[in-house]
Amino acid sequence: MHRFDADTADLMRAVFDATRLRLGFDQVPLDGPATPVELAARVGRTITPGGLGGRRALELFDEVLARACISADHPRNLAFIPAAPTRSSVMFDLLVGASSIYGGSWMEGAGAVHAENEALRWLADLAGLPVAAGGVFVPGGTVGNLSALVAARGAARARLLAEGRPLPSRWRFICGDEAHSSLYQAAAVLDAEIVPIPTGADGRLTGPLLAAALAGFAREDASAARGLRPDGHDHGYGDDGGGGGGEAGRDAAALGVFAVVATAGTTQFGVVDDIRGIVDVAREHRLWVHADGAYGLAALAAPSARVRFDGIADVDSFIVDPHKWLFAPFDACALLYRDPAQGLAAHGPQRAAYLEVLDSHTNWNPSDYAIGLSRRARGLPFWFSLATHGTQAYADAIEVTLATTRAAAAQITARPELELVREPELSVVVFRRRGWTDTDYQQWSSGLLRAGFAFVPPTRVAGEAVARFAIVNPRTTPDDIGAILSTML
Repeated sequence: MHRFDADTADLMRAVFDATRLRLGFDQVPLDGPATPVELAARVGRTITPGGLGGRRALELFDEVLARACISADHPRNLAFIPAAPTRSSVMFDLLVGASSIYGGSWMEGAGAVHAENEALRWLADLAGLPVAAGGVFVPGGTVGNLSALVAARGAARARLLAEGRPLPSRWRFICGDEAHSSLYQAAAVLDAEIVPIPTGADGRLTGPLLAAALAGFAREDASAARGLRPDGHDHGYGDDGGGGGGEAGRDAAALGVFAVVATAGTTQFGVVDDIRGIVDVAREHRLWVHADGAYGLAALAAPSARVRFDGIADVDSFIVDPHKWLFAPFDACALLYRDPAQGLAAHGPQRAAYLEVLDSHTNWNPSDYAIGLSRRARGLPFWFSLATHGTQAYADAIEVTLATTRAAAAQITARPELELVREPELSVVVFRRRGWTDTDYQQWSSGLLRAGFAFVPPTRVAGEAVARFAIVNPRTTPDDIGAILSTML
């Protein structure tokens, strides 16, 4: 099974041919899903005692299975947050897979880790983090957010213990009510309380809203200390700030609050929270600030968008997913710490007798900075594309998507049957077709996908079905947008 024989050579050529064909498409097929019954009937049993042979397995994947997957890199795939990996990153991903590199330790993958750290350094520099900042590539934003929050809670706990103060009976962290669902998963794993702050019509968590929430917690804590804890869940969000709570009011950890998560580009609208205001309030309360920029922080590479991220240089950690708007293949999330020692304290060094040879004091072991020991060097395709094309090409490509977003908003505004729900902030456009019902949106979206023309599923805003474009592919043009809008007549 492991020999490089004639059959292996033939299969290698077939795989390379299929890859060459896929990469050579001027526009990849959109394709679309199939039902379990349909796939079972068309594919049959694929796992058998004797094996199908590489050629047959490849044929089944190419002719049936792959075509039942929607292409995330199609220029008219505007659903969720799609992808647009460069050809260079995809080609290099083949080599990464073939190289059998373990990317968890410096000893075993020094060259790969060095390259990944170069890419992380570029991201840290875009954000303005200090030279000592660093981190790790993890599978996606869910693991990145969870790992950062583990570090945040560890730092708060260590500080309270060092100062001889009691630990809270329940930990919690704060976010805006437009924050990503992965934070709710993180709260469940951490067995912590997530406190989503109502953000109002603009969907933006601000410094004053954070201050009001912390003041409410402090009042609640003071009431509990007097045996007067109120019933219900009123945390005082309506308060306009203020201190309260004495020493506890100035240290969020004493109130059980170990972090605030600022969203740097919500998935629904692309809204960027008031990072500067959040950081300023958080510093008064010794509170860790994590920025979830899985989608939006890629816009730091575009000079025209950097002003939206004021304060990002002062956060304690952030994530950004290169597989979203930074043109890398799935899956890669960059997790950066302002002070990597706090990530190391929470996650590493990995402890086992057989791991003692991995020296964490002098070497950078990526598995010490996030959840997980086994790791693919998933940052390498991103590094290779950056090294190949240069960072200016990335800035230009993101500016193109921002320009297409502005063009989309202008086209929607110019059509009397359409209406923007909100002016786009980054590259997400949400709009409505006047007079349409839920059924109209579903039939329209399903028809586009069935025809292989576009993938634009509806979303909901305040219970109303509306349409949404997420534009991250520089190959998406204003003409593509116009063609899709014309189907809504």
